Amino acid sequence: MPGPPLVTGATGFAGSHLLDELLRTEPAVAAWGHPRGRPLPDPTDPRVHWDSVDLLDPDAVVRAVMALRPSVVYHCAGVPHVAESWADPRRVLDVNVMGTHHILEAITRAGHRCPMLLTGSALIYRPSSSPLTEDHPIGPSTPYGVSKLAQEMLGARTPGLPVYLARPFNHAGPRQSHDFVTSSFAKQIAEIEAGVSEPVLRVGNLASRRDITDVRDTVRAYRLIVERGEPRRPYNVCAAQAYRISDLLHTLIGLSHAQVRLEEDSARMRPSDTPIVLGDRSRIAAEIGWQPTIPIERTLADLLEYWRKKTPRPGVGRS
Repeated sequence: MPGPPLVTGATGFAGSHLLDELLRTEPAVAAWGHPRGRPLPDPTDPRVHWDSVDLLDPDAVVRAVMALRPSVVYHCAGVPHVAESWADPRRVLDVNVMGTHHILEAITRAGHRCPMLLTGSALIYRPSSSPLTEDHPIGPSTPYGVSKLAQEMLGARTPGLPVYLARPFNHAGPRQSHDFVTSSFAKQIAEIEAGVSEPVLRVGNLASRRDITDVRDTVRAYRLIVERGEPRRPYNVCAAQAYRISDLLHTLIGLSHAQVRLEEDSARMRPSDTPIVLGDRSRIAAEIGWQPTIPIERTLADLLEYWRKKTPRPGVGRS
């Protein structure tokens, strides 16, 4: 009998929100984290079955899959940072590509033909100022994009498995690492409010425009793609609206009582910064019935509140 759904990378940003989404309807969910990654949460919810599995250890992955026999695999594990892919491309390719290969191979070796969702990326597309459809030419311009394209190709070429392909654009919200732009802004503002940082907000390129969806809408799309989508058919997950980074920054500043000044930081400039990334969500809307429901203003407000709760004030412990 199949086991519960499995979320890899469940201690991460999207993975943790996907757990929340699945627990709305599932009696139990299996969750994997990396043995040397973020510590696994305390098992306060008996419906979540946590395990530490190194995706680069193929034998460990096979043993874990055989023991669990998941009903579906949502593969969210991987290195998510574009900037990190420039600094250490070998690690990004190892984790994102070989980790995916080991899971696909483990499912095949176990003779357990369960559905699997691969969370790819819009960064596999060739840069364009036009809205990107799923038929847009492929042409990743970063090592991260290359790794996500290879991941998708592995899944599409694994015989006998119903592999579902999501191509998420940027997503934001609570629990996001400060390595990402809106979360970086929110964290800096929260620290300024708490009096633990000087009132200077360090920024990179503010002219870029990005298609950003709330992470809670994004993971709902992941679930629906498996439930209603067609295997090996890619689906963009996006807002179909490109927000200027400077506008997002000023919205966050407007949510705060802090007085800040902006300071350009060269370290926050990426080697390849595409001026605009904008998606077309016609396919997922027509075939699956998904559309985002959470406005960007709520996303930013919730993100800022998340960092306020995590930021210690002088004389007060961290929450």
